[in-house]
Amino acid sequence: MIEEKKPAPNFTLPSDDGTPVTLSALRGQTVVLFFFPKADTPG
Repeated sequence: MIEEKKPAPNFTLPSDDGTPVTLSALRGQTVVLFFFPKADTPG
């Protein structure tokens, strides 16, 4: 679990156009991470 106000681990995910985006490449910018439960699960 990521603790509030602690750095998130580095990761890479595809953007909406398929280009890889790495968290460390965004250093110095404001980044909002949004987590949501898997579809059709309680929570």
